[in-house]
This record gives sequence, structure tokens and C-alpha cells, in this order.
Amino acid sequence: MSSDNEQPEEPAAGGPEQLALIRETVRKAKVPKAKPRTWRGAALAKELPVARVMVNKGVLHLDQYFDYAVPEELDADAQPGVRVRVRFGAGGHRVRDGRREGGGLIDGFLIERRAETDYGGALAALAYVVSPEPVLSPEMLALARAVADRYAGSLADVLQLAVPPRNGRAESKPSPEPLPPPAAPEAGSWGRYGRGAAFLEALAGGGAPRAVWTALPGPHWPDELARAVAATLASGRGALVVVPDGRRAARVDAALTALLGEGRHAVLTAESGPEKRYRQWLAVRRGSVRAVVGTRAAMFAPVQDLGLVAIWDDGDSSHSDENAPFPHVREVLELRATHDTCGFLLGSTSCTVEAAQLVESGWALPLIADREQVRSAAPLVRTVGDAELARDEAARAARLPSLAWQAVRDGLKTGPVLVQVPRRGYVPRLACERCRTPARCRHCAGPLEAPDERDLRCGWCGSGAPGWHCDACGSTRLRARIVGARRTAEELGRAFPAVQVRTSGRDHVLDSVPGRPALVVSTPGAEPVAEGGYAAALLLDGWAMLGRPDLRAGEEALRRWMDAASLVRGQSEGGTVVIVAEPTQRPVQALVRWDPVGHAQRELAERAELGFPPVSRMAAVTGRAEAIAAFVAGAGLPGDAEVLGPVPLPVTDPGRPRRPGDPPVGEVWERALLRVPPGSGAALAAALKSAQAARLARGGADPVRIRIDPPDIG
Repeated sequence: MSSDNEQPEEPAAGGPEQLALIRETVRKAKVPKAKPRTWRGAALAKELPVARVMVNKGVLHLDQYFDYAVPEELDADAQPGVRVRVRFGAGGHRVRDGRREGGGLIDGFLIERRAETDYGGALAALAYVVSPEPVLSPEMLALARAVADRYAGSLADVLQLAVPPRNGRAESKPSPEPLPPPAAPEAGSWGRYGRGAAFLEALAGGGAPRAVWTALPGPHWPDELARAVAATLASGRGALVVVPDGRRAARVDAALTALLGEGRHAVLTAESGPEKRYRQWLAVRRGSVRAVVGTRAAMFAPVQDLGLVAIWDDGDSSHSDENAPFPHVREVLELRATHDTCGFLLGSTSCTVEAAQLVESGWALPLIADREQVRSAAPLVRTVGDAELARDEAARAARLPSLAWQAVRDGLKTGPVLVQVPRRGYVPRLACERCRTPARCRHCAGPLEAPDERDLRCGWCGSGAPGWHCDACGSTRLRARIVGARRTAEELGRAFPAVQVRTSGRDHVLDSVPGRPALVVSTPGAEPVAEGGYAAALLLDGWAMLGRPDLRAGEEALRRWMDAASLVRGQSEGGTVVIVAEPTQRPVQALVRWDPVGHAQRELAERAELGFPPVSRMAAVTGRAEAIAAFVAGAGLPGDAEVLGPVPLPVTDPGRPRRPGDPPVGEVWERALLRVPPGSGAALAAALKSAQAARLARGGADPVRIRIDPPDIG
């Protein structure tokens, strides 16, 4: 509190006249009495006395820059890119000695210095500069703005994802001197791919190749990523690799260290802790380190002179941020590759529909191995369908076919055996009981569901489906079934009492297991790496994964299966995979042939015919029914936009943890899907952003949530 605002109850000695004189002296003082508050009476910077600031307010109607006066004492430190604290929220009438006062202290970033302001009123002064360390470069600012516009979000929200919290201890320590560029690496196992060696040569020569890489199964992909990074460093440029989780980041970290030694790359993961992670981030921003390996937040890493951005396993849900505006790593790295004119590498043992679209559009080239290499590296895949389960006495007793028992017995003779079981909570969609064709809505081709176990309706547009029959075989009967995964694992443990049984799942994830015989029961995505590879693998309850009510159910099931099967030894070494799923299903056939690219291409063709993402752009709008209706009606959507729904969302169970995006406990929310054809995605995002900003400025009571390109649309 400054002395101007102090009001003693009784006058001090000397009477009211002396008190008035003291107050008048304070007002005319050259040195301000409360610098962090308003800098009242302080002289301004002689050059560029106006600072344009992005305040940390992630609401859309405040998604703009605000001008502040720069006191002379802050002139040296108040440079573009630094963190600042400012007063925000005071009314324009609170002006004293030409300086705006009041409001609460809030964080922000100084964007630029200007000679004058566009604002007609008095400016508040910068409260203080948090640190003279510039953390926001013009390139990162441009990327953050592009991401905010693409996802109908605010720049402040994106900057919260892009710039980690400050750690004073880490900031006070100098970063090491940068090392000279290494020599270009040998092609190594990249020689197994038709254009692999040429891709590395292009990176080492300063080129910017773009590739969708379908990696061969086996343990080589971390080393191959490391060689791509080393080739980029050899050209004097930087490289960025984003992986889904810390386990895989550790594998790439080890591969880079083995190839290049210490000090040439930084690891940005949550496991590092705030101080170490910020210290590594600063080393990257300062140019001491030119290569980064990290998880999702590393997609914004400030790598200088970027030459390559790479993402591994883009279909993993961990790549989609759960904080507004919900960006996806793949899309952000595509933006970086375009803005920075650098190389792009999307790698996975499987292939997403989005990856197939990048190749089909010509934006990226395929990087694949020939069939001879695939047959040599992939294990033998055998299937067990419902018909065989029905005829198998052992399967009826223990819910596992004889073929699976035999694969386990044979595999345990030479090494560990992996058993993949679906997570609990997978809810299957409805399908024809006879031919297993998914039941789809005749209006929008969305998945049919029966929430009351009687009346069919569409999960997208809410239309009823009376008199449904299968277009493929004419049957009118539907099925939805899940086999208990936990009981299956218990049966395996009882059947092999002399063998160690280890589990890996949500509560405890194993990084690796020894190469000796053991049963390793794992949920999808938590499979540990086995020394020397697994001798065999069982992929159980395939229907539970294929039957989820999701557009991506087939693609996701194939990706999970291939990730697990890639940990098994090749067919030449006796590696075998048994999958318990209907052999006629397209993802199962793709696994047997080890053809993820063909599966993705066929999925892309079907989605193009039906208008599904990624061919179309889609947005999900959720909230109360009245709020959704009013928002959609007044959003000014593009003329070619199609509204699907709204449909009710499941009511949040108060006894379970609330996931991001779930309705508040006890409230009934609805969801509407907005779909536009190619070319109208930017217009849709702009219309939704403007409508949400106008709604928030009016003080809308009921919340409305927007998510562009939602990962799960049913």
C-alpha cells in the first residue's frame, strides 16, 4: 500500500496542515514510493517506451496484446521475449498522474517494444521484469499463434504449453558451450529400407526431406531415429524427436548417447523433474544443445536452426494434449516443418490414416522396406476365430484355444511369452451377429448404439434406426460381447504354475524383462521390452478391441497388435504370434500379412467416401442442451458445415475419477459434431473461436466446450 492511500485515524503531531504538506511532497517526488505497483511519477524509457504484452489470460475475448509503459529503470531488462508481471483488470477511470492504476498482478510475455501506442487512454506501467532471460522467440510466437488459430484457442493457452514454468536456480546456471557438428553417420539398419540411405544423405546435406516411415518390427527403431538426428546435426542444424512416453524416450536417449556420446542432446520429459527439465530446456533455447528427445510438451522445444522434426507412433493417444486448445503433436510438427522449411519424419511400426493421407497428398514420401525384408523381420501370425473356439474343447473349458496353449508351451522353452489383454472398460459397438459388419446409421454412417438395450440410435446424430438390418448379409441380429481379461490371465497362471508370471499395466509398468522363460501379462501400450525378443505372443480378446464404439477402433486395434508383435522375434528365429479374433476382420488380415499401410489406405478411401476425418475437418461442441443449441445457431458457421446431433453424453459417475472433458457430476450434457469438407477447416475454426469469444464477452453462464479434431468421435 503506497503512502497516498494510508489514512491514519488521528492526525500526527503538527496538525492537519503538516499532514497535507507531507502528502503534497509525496505526490511531487521524482522517485516512486511503490515501484512494483504503478511506478507513479517514474520517468519512462527514452526510446521505445511502450511494451506490447501478451497477458496470461486464456480466455478468447482477451486473446490480444495489451500496451504498457516501460519505466526507465526497467529499460535494459524489458526486452522482447522476457517474462513480465503487469497490473490487469483496472478500469480506465483509475488514472493518476498520467498513469493507469489498479488491477491485479498477472504474468505475461513481452512481445515487442514500440515508440508509441495505438491505445487512446493512459497506460499502466510494467510492474517488473520477472527475469531478463528471453524465453519466447519470434519463431515460437508465430508457431504458437498458428496453433491457436488452427484449434480455435487462445495464444495464452498455447504459450502455457510451449514455455515451461521458470526455475530460478536452473536459470542462474550457465549452459555448456555447444559442441562442433559430428560426422555424418553410416546408414546402418536404414539400409533395409529402399530410400533409407538417401533420406539420411539428404538430411546430412542440409536438405528438408519429408517421409512417412513404416518401421520394420524389432529393436532397431531407436537407433534408426538416432541416426536421423545425427545426420541432421552433421549438417550444422538442430533436430527434434517426440515420442509418446518416457520409456520410449529413454530408449532413444540411450541410442543417441551410444551413437554420439554425452552432451549433444537434451531429454525433455516429466520424469526429469522441474529444475532439470527447465535447465535442459534453457540449454536448447540458448543454443548449447541442438537436439531434443522428449514427450508431448517437447513439440514446442525452441531448437535453433531446426533441420528435422520427428514423431514416433503418431497414433498413440498420448500425443493429443488434454489441455486447451488440445493440440496434437503430429499437426504441430507439420506446422513447424512448413514454417521452418525443415525435414519431417513420421515413424511407426503401424500406419495411421493421417499418415496415409500425407503420402497420398504428396506432402510426404513413403519410407518402407520391401516384402522380403518384412517377411524376415516379422513373426509368424496365426489366427483363432469364433468358429474354432466353438469346436475346441479346451477353449470352452479355459476360454483359450489349443493353438494358443501350444504356442505358449513352445515359446516358454526358449524365452519369455507376452500375453496382451485389453484394458477393462472397453465398451464394444454393435455389429451384425452373423458377419460382424459394424452397425452404422443410414443418415450419417455413425455407429449405432442401444443405451436402454431396446431402441437403436446413432451415436453421432441421434437418429433412430428402427427396422435395422445388415447391408452385407441381411441379418437383423446384433451382438456386443467382451471376454473378461483378468480371468484369462488367471487361467494362464494356473496352467503354468512352474513359470513366473509378471504383469505390466496402468498401476505398474515394466520397462524390460529378462530373456529367460516367463509369462508377461500386459495391457496394450504397457508391454515391456524383452532381452533378445519374446519367443511368442498371445493377443487375446480381439473382439473387445475391434468392437469399441469409435471410428478408429480398427486402426487402433491393429496398432496395438503390431506394437506387441514387433517385440517378438522374427519368423526365422521361431517367433510366433497367436491372435484370438475373427480372421475375416480387415485389421486381423492386415496383421497376418503385416501390411499396415494397405489397411490405412483402404480406411482412408472409405472415410473419403463417407466424409469422415481426416478427409473432412470436424469439431465437437459440448455443454447443456440449451447452450449448445444457442451456440450453434449463432456461430456463423461456413455454408458447407453439417451439424450432426446433438446427442446426450454419458452421465459422469461420482464414484470414478473425472477425465478431462467429462461433464460435471450430476449434469446432463450433450455433444454436437460440426463437419466441413476439405478447405473449410480454417473457416470453421475461425467461426467457432469468434462465437466463443463473443459469448464469453457477454458473460455466458452455461459453459460450452469446443474441441477441433477430437480424437474420439464414436
